[in-house]
Amino acid sequence: MAEFVGAIDQGTTSTRFMVFDHSGAEVARHQLEHQQVLPRAGWVEHNPVEIWERTSAVVQTALGKARLDARDLAAVGITNQRETTIVWDRRSGRPLHNAIVWQDTRTDAIAATLDRDGRGDVIRHRAGLPPATYFSGGKLQWILDQVPGVREAAERGDALFGTTDSWVLWNLTGGPDGGVHATDVTNASRTMLMDLETLDWDDELLGFFGIPRSMLPRIRESSAAAAAGPYGTTRVLGPFGGEVPITGILGDQQAATVGQVCFAPGEAKNTYGTGNFMLLNTGTEIVRSKAGLLTTPAYQLGDEPCVYALEGSIAVTGSAVQWLRDQLGIISGAAESEALARQVEDNGGVYFVPAFSGLFAPYWRSDARGAIVGLSRFNTNAHLARATLEAICYQSRDVAEAMCADSGVQLEVLKVDGGVTINSLCMQIQADVLGVPVSRPVVPETTALGAAYAAGLSVGYWADTEELRQNWREDTRWEPQWSEERRAEGYAQWKKAVERTLDWVDV
Repeated sequence: MAEFVGAIDQGTTSTRFMVFDHSGAEVARHQLEHQQVLPRAGWVEHNPVEIWERTSAVVQTALGKARLDARDLAAVGITNQRETTIVWDRRSGRPLHNAIVWQDTRTDAIAATLDRDGRGDVIRHRAGLPPATYFSGGKLQWILDQVPGVREAAERGDALFGTTDSWVLWNLTGGPDGGVHATDVTNASRTMLMDLETLDWDDELLGFFGIPRSMLPRIRESSAAAAAGPYGTTRVLGPFGGEVPITGILGDQQAATVGQVCFAPGEAKNTYGTGNFMLLNTGTEIVRSKAGLLTTPAYQLGDEPCVYALEGSIAVTGSAVQWLRDQLGIISGAAESEALARQVEDNGGVYFVPAFSGLFAPYWRSDARGAIVGLSRFNTNAHLARATLEAICYQSRDVAEAMCADSGVQLEVLKVDGGVTINSLCMQIQADVLGVPVSRPVVPETTALGAAYAAGLSVGYWADTEELRQNWREDTRWEPQWSEERRAEGYAQWKKAVERTLDWVDV
């Protein structure tokens, strides 16, 4: 039996490949960033060819460094940035436009129109999502309407749509030469095109956006059912250099939910990456949010029923730290943000609301834009660095409050993962802002681990979810230190700052 399971983690700013052993410990990894294409204000794109090239490179490099090959892998899972939209030519494999990234706001008029004419209520009920620039349906409509020749190609059956999991899967399994065009329930649910109850594309929703059904990938379970077999097999001439079954697909936040072993209703995790994403397992029940959250599949393992979640999606958290580095130049790297912020005891009255792409959960305001408020001559770049870390934590509290309102579940501890969790100050602030302990596992990159778990469960590498629970180990815990008075005052000021960002853009 092969000793390891691999996971491709195709994220917003980089792609990595990781290999795990039976205990869930990391055996190998390699990671490469890709370019962020910013054609104009509010537009964010990626080059799909570059993404595929980076995927191939990280697989080959990680396997090479660890002296592994395809025979050492029992299976491979894929996890990905979710709503990012790619359209490509079925015959040539050539992308017909750059990928439109989930952060992109060019479709705000499409979303506003859906809400005004009542179709938005149908989307909310059927897909569990509000009409928003975040999701794939509007991005796909924009490509069909605005890029010459794409709609004609789609009507002929020559244009394919997918989120980046589908793009990577298609290329791994042969591309124009027999590539598999599929996705899983978690990614399909982020399009505004899938019915939460049937777990299939919905013809009425497709009609709202003018999308031909022939463009869409087949929707499958997140961990391939044994009877149905793998999604596909890697090609001998591909980056793995041999045949490996691809048996797990999960959107990145759902993958982190699996990696954090949140398998029981009421268990929650928060992932800190480019944005923040908090998910609360609600079991097989579809809980429709009244507080600005998303209703979404958490995972579907093999033949078992789909498990659902409430999700709070925050557009800009870790990428706000990148903004300090790349646009303002006040830090040279993300790690420096902690040292700079530690130079001050508090934020000095400064609040930073990084609504660069509008505000996501629980506000859903595409008219908002970023604002730094409370400045005086006393303030320094250290106060801005501290305010940036606090913004990550206050946005997470906004979501936690909404989850409590929808579910009645009070957080007792918050499981955290993702790149920002190496920032100890930020995690301490998170515990202070929430008033509950924050717990980071030994393997903080649980997104890749969750994809590996889904793939391994499918082929029997792991027997069941209980075996996965036994792998989870706490690495660090942060206990709240703020007084209730300081916590309440800080949150009240944060809410005031959020108000200042609204109604900035005419939609």
